Amino acid sequence: MIAREPRPLRSERRRHRLSALTLVGALAAAAVGCTSSGGGGDGDSAPSSPPPSSARTVVPPEPHVGFDYQIGGPYPPAAGVGAVSRDRTAKPADGLYNICYVNAFQAQPDATDWWRGNHPDLLLRSAAGALVMDQDWGEALFDISTPAKRERLAAIVGEWIDGCAAAGYQAVEADNLDSYERSRGGLTPEHDLAFARLLIARAHAAGLAIGQKNAADLARRGRNLGFDFAVAEECGQYDECGPYATAFDNRVLVIEYEPEGLARACARWGRTLSIVLRDTDVRPTGTPGYVRSTC
Repeated sequence: MIAREPRPLRSERRRHRLSALTLVGALAAAAVGCTSSGGGGDGDSAPSSPPPSSARTVVPPEPHVGFDYQIGGPYPPAAGVGAVSRDRTAKPADGLYNICYVNAFQAQPDATDWWRGNHPDLLLRSAAGALVMDQDWGEALFDISTPAKRERLAAIVGEWIDGCAAAGYQAVEADNLDSYERSRGGLTPEHDLAFARLLIARAHAAGLAIGQKNAADLARRGRNLGFDFAVAEECGQYDECGPYATAFDNRVLVIEYEPEGLARACARWGRTLSIVLRDTDVRPTGTPGYVRSTC
């Protein structure tokens, strides 16, 4: 039995995105001294020990389905909503297409001590031994730089995915495929894609569709790898919806956090993609600060 990360309900947050030029500069910065030996691992190569195949049918969400993003806390969906994403600790919504949120590439802020105590070598570290953090949200990055560490992490995250299936979800969204952008050179896109392949195999074995979360520049590679749909934060705000729409045949669930982003997404993609405006903490309805709107 694998020890489980403690898991209080997550409040999602707006991901501040880097421009393409800023990202190139960040990736070219001095690399931190994490354990990157053992090969980067090509995201298009087969995992060393894939889970057994499942006879269960994997069903992705329909294009342009009415969507609500509820990972900050569940509540009764509004009329017209056909698909909902909720934190993996929450129950699915009756009668809807349910997507289970899993933070797959980074540790929950309040679980850092658990990871330090149980799997300290699975957290990415600098040459000085400090944890490499997503500074915006206080999340330590998983060290997915070697095949052995990816296998161990996939076993832990895989239990969460299996739990989503057991709870009655139809799909899982694996957050932070773009963790390499925040690794200060310790990870590459190939590392993230190689780990994603293991998660895709685990989800499909459990009968779940799996969604790529963010990383528009990896949309085509993610689809070729086996992701079934995409969940994109602020692709309207940053003019990034196109790569997802093309790669995933419009099976794209868009969350905007600014009215301007909603307007842009709706103007170009309102008839084809699933788009919702939420407050940055994705609060439940009835909570001060709750915001939800659609095209």
